[in-house]
Amino acid sequence: MSGLWFEDLTEGRVIDAEWTRTVTEADNVMFCGMTMNVQKLHLDAEFAASTEFGRPLVNSLYTLGLMIGMSVHNLTMGTLVANLGMTDVVFPKPVFAGDTISTATTVISRRESKSRPNAGIVTFEHVATNQRGEVVANCSRQAWMVRKPVA
Repeated sequence: MSGLWFEDLTEGRVIDAEWTRTVTEADNVMFCGMTMNVQKLHLDAEFAASTEFGRPLVNSLYTLGLMIGMSVHNLTMGTLVANLGMTDVVFPKPVFAGDTISTATTVISRRESKSRPNAGIVTFEHVATNQRGEVVANCSRQAWMVRKPVA
């Protein structure tokens, strides 16, 4: 499925990513390696066992990327000009290897672009939940979205 046009993104519309992703230990280790994040809490099971979490946490930036990435195929695929920014990023619950993540996106606001007549600016709220329905990540994102081509 392709992404949605600016005109399709009405305030209040909720778009479910329509799929889930189980996070693996390999995902976390690889992401930490690629981003040079050597935090023991993500990579050292013995160290993490001594913390309040009892086991390694998945890197929160991986969770953020997964949450937004899961929405691409039916929200912004082919209809995004660019991301303009992300704000209000929170991680209310930790993610662990073995957790299965789902994502839903709500259109918060939209406006026509002043500098690009073929695009508009949309504010999304992304929410990721785990298999227990607990919110594990949330953020607001502004994106430049393409308008429907004139026939």
